[in-house]
Amino acid sequence: MCRKHKILCVPSPLFLLLLSLSPGSAVTQVDALDGTKQKTVQVGRSGQAPVMDGRLDEDVWSRAAMVDDLHQISPIEYAEASVDTRVYLLYTDDALYVGAQLIDSEPSEMSAQILRQGEDFFSDDFFAIILDPFHDRRSGYRFEVNCNGIRADSLYADTSQQQRNWDGIWQAAAAANEQGCSVEMRIPFKTLSFDPRNDVWGINFMRSVPRKSEWIGWVSRNNGMNPSIAGTATGFENLTQSSGLDIVPSISLREGRAFSPAAGDFATEPSLDVFYKLTPALNGALTVNTDFSATEVDDRQVDLSRFSLFFPEKRTFFLKDADVFEFGRLGASGNSRRGGATFSRPSLENGRPFFSRRLGLSASGEPADIDYGGKLSGRVGRWKVGALAIRQDALGDVAATNMFVGRVAANVLSESSLGVLVTHGDPQSNLDNSLAGADFRYLNSRLPGGRTLQGEAWFQQSTTTGLDGDDQAFGLRVQIPNRTGFRGGLGIKELQKNFNPALGFVNRTGIRDQTVALGYTRRPRNSPLRSVFAGVDVQQISLLSGELQTEMISIRPLSIENHSRDSFELRYTANKEVISDIDGFEISAGVVIPPGEYSFDEYGFDLIAGSQRPLSGNLTFRTGEFYDGDRFMLRGRLTWAPSKYFRTGVGYHFDEVDLPQGNFIVRLATLQADIVFSSTLSWVNLIQYDNVSETAGINSRLHWIPEAGREFFIVLNHSLHDIDRNDSFHSKQTDLTLKMNYIFRF
Repeated sequence: MCRKHKILCVPSPLFLLLLSLSPGSAVTQVDALDGTKQKTVQVGRSGQAPVMDGRLDEDVWSRAAMVDDLHQISPIEYAEASVDTRVYLLYTDDALYVGAQLIDSEPSEMSAQILRQGEDFFSDDFFAIILDPFHDRRSGYRFEVNCNGIRADSLYADTSQQQRNWDGIWQAAAAANEQGCSVEMRIPFKTLSFDPRNDVWGINFMRSVPRKSEWIGWVSRNNGMNPSIAGTATGFENLTQSSGLDIVPSISLREGRAFSPAAGDFATEPSLDVFYKLTPALNGALTVNTDFSATEVDDRQVDLSRFSLFFPEKRTFFLKDADVFEFGRLGASGNSRRGGATFSRPSLENGRPFFSRRLGLSASGEPADIDYGGKLSGRVGRWKVGALAIRQDALGDVAATNMFVGRVAANVLSESSLGVLVTHGDPQSNLDNSLAGADFRYLNSRLPGGRTLQGEAWFQQSTTTGLDGDDQAFGLRVQIPNRTGFRGGLGIKELQKNFNPALGFVNRTGIRDQTVALGYTRRPRNSPLRSVFAGVDVQQISLLSGELQTEMISIRPLSIENHSRDSFELRYTANKEVISDIDGFEISAGVVIPPGEYSFDEYGFDLIAGSQRPLSGNLTFRTGEFYDGDRFMLRGRLTWAPSKYFRTGVGYHFDEVDLPQGNFIVRLATLQADIVFSSTLSWVNLIQYDNVSETAGINSRLHWIPEAGREFFIVLNHSLHDIDRNDSFHSKQTDLTLKMNYIFRF
């Protein structure tokens, strides 16, 4: 391996080897279709609403519009599906109703493992619908239901990016039958934003058959589907949302206790959220004494880098209409396990101008009270508009703060957008801070052969008390994000040393970040393999003075997946780190890596067993050099789901680092046990421990959802600490919360 000029010494991916893995013929793609043919369905209004029991045996369904010409999306796009699917559509004055019969010649083999509301069910047979009510090919909703009637939903933040933590109010039911499984959905118009003058919506349907690793859809291109790749539904006339008012009172009863020194308190925390549809396309929201006590805890992460980690938003108030505030496609890369780039999430998110997790949390992650706030978000004509104002209470040395975010973006060209964003306020200091930025997001998913081209350009400038000049940031990226055949992309972003997005996310400044990603995917026919991929990712981060800070070359010479969703990937990574800080980099307590330039290589593999089985898991192995020493890393998770009523999983992350400056071991262990009594009642338990903080955290949540929009929680959080590091743990803090959340819709 040449170390002086690594980028010039990267070997090409082993494409010839991959071609040889396709038996019988070098031509492995179905090229009779390219997905350009437009599909349309006319949906009729019904004066009668079906009963939501999962059965399609009522007369009203016989009069519904029916779609049955679905095809394979994967593994072989446009091939005939191995199972039949019939989709039925109708609407009433207040909701869209969707029915689907999932036909299977072996109904007993259909997977329905997930019974807990809120859990991902990618391992199950399920049906999904994508809706683009504005028919702008840029935004939309995705609603999913499995054969237990469990719901999942997401918001398309930027055509292909999904906000899976978004939670809409809608109903679903399912029932097994001799043909397979039938499902019903009721999607209230109150849950959607739309233009009542437009009777044409974008629409698409998808079905998953996990035991065959088969995805089935209505309209697809390049093995993908999203709001830009969809058919159309016509006939939506005189849609209304009644008053469009949601009132959400909630109350939390919380008792806390601290140990050493002993202290206790009891608090009653009422809160109120109000949502109002100013128009069917424009939402207003008000929150008072906002409470996030029932929000899921973050997964702990191992940090052996010099820069901050990134934790996603999980709080419902900030996730509502979150797509409106997205900027410049920052953070988008695709899933590295599915052929996306291997760049780290924090480096991709670096420079984000607005990141809602900044609100209601201190710099150390301690919750800060939000006294009140208001939000306006939605669409006016071709414009996306958003405004968020928050009053955060004082915490520690930081005074009470008023914060504001404003966003306006216009649809331009056929699938692109141009917008501006401004922020004001700093929730983690007493300094004045403001930011202004502009972005252009380009998309063309209509290229010949079903190919897609996308790109983005953005510019930001911050203003902070005490910082003068060097406060700008910009980025430019072009990608060909194809799921089959060649894919690639290159990008550059620059953050000056005083750039400070106080309401955003930044983990290093004064740098220029350049990336290149190349890859190729084959989908063999008549083969035990579903896909074969090889790729190279290159990232170089330099100081603006020209000095190298970080360089990473990741080569995946072979990544394969079979039809049972098992996958295996080989990986080689060449790293270079330059530490210029005179004090060096403290990587672990008492272990300091001195200033200097370090080159080190790492080898490993990833192994994943398909999650549709009762016993599944994944294993990641890495070994090689690390700075001027060595590192051995093993990370794995094993999940056992003997029935839909019980699921348990254990995860373990082990890092052993040997350096001339000292040796250390990092351990992170998790244990999760879910007891699911029914589709409305579950008890979820999570224990996390790491030997860096020597703390163990227990989170136990009893969750009852009698119906969508009405929830009751009992949440126990308990932490233990090994202060003396002698494997003797003592209680540190505990709190018990009872929370009731009830939505009144008018």
